[in-house]
Amino acid sequence: MPTTSEKRAEFRRLHESGFFIIPNAWDVGSAVRLTRLGFKAIASTSAGAAWAVGKEDGQMSRDEVLAHLRTLADATPLPVNADFENGFADDPSDVAANVAMAVETGVAGLSIEDWSGTAMYEVSLAVDRIAAARAAIDAIDPAVMLIGRNENFRVKDMPVRESIDRAIAYANAGADCLFVPFLLDQGAVAELVAAVAPKPVNVVVHDYDETIRAFADLGVRRCSVGASLAGRVWASFDEAATALRRAEP
Repeated sequence: MPTTSEKRAEFRRLHESGFFIIPNAWDVGSAVRLTRLGFKAIASTSAGAAWAVGKEDGQMSRDEVLAHLRTLADATPLPVNADFENGFADDPSDVAANVAMAVETGVAGLSIEDWSGTAMYEVSLAVDRIAAARAAIDAIDPAVMLIGRNENFRVKDMPVRESIDRAIAYANAGADCLFVPFLLDQGAVAELVAAVAPKPVNVVVHDYDETIRAFADLGVRRCSVGASLAGRVWASFDEAATALRRAEP
């Protein structure tokens, strides 16, 4: 099993050039299976993790998520990127304290969102939160990657330009990788890639088809799948369990 330092170094190397898919695991079993299938890194998924313990997305506590991240990091030789939601706090100093705890779980990277759970943070506060997360990471291990995430889909008709401007601001505040989940128009994605270059961009995909190659051709460095893989598994489970229930005499 590689050391935590080796995982973090490998994760950074993956972001330097080329393209890779980073599927989202939700428990030890999914992490182990994704490892066996030959992926280069995995990410957690807040929704998938919540579903696995009978909760809804956003209902897991900070301490539950920290324990989950530690379990994932220990389960695989691959680098793990943490879906750390909004850092489980609004104030930058509290975000920093929580991020420090996340780093100690052994993850190779973590994302911080600009959505409080009820509203989008003002840009200045969102930037301060990213800067605080960066400082907390650097105080422990600067090799850990910070992903700045704009939750564009939370705000109806949020302009593409605003999302890109936020991504630029997060990059300048210390984010190593930028992520705007539902910015999927190829022209907009190309604009985002150019705007934050040379820092890498993550795109989430829910269709596992030729669009993945198209994003790679646009210069996207990595594609994650969010909760879609977990969703497909649970949908198959529900279908099979429903058939079983119907077969009961």
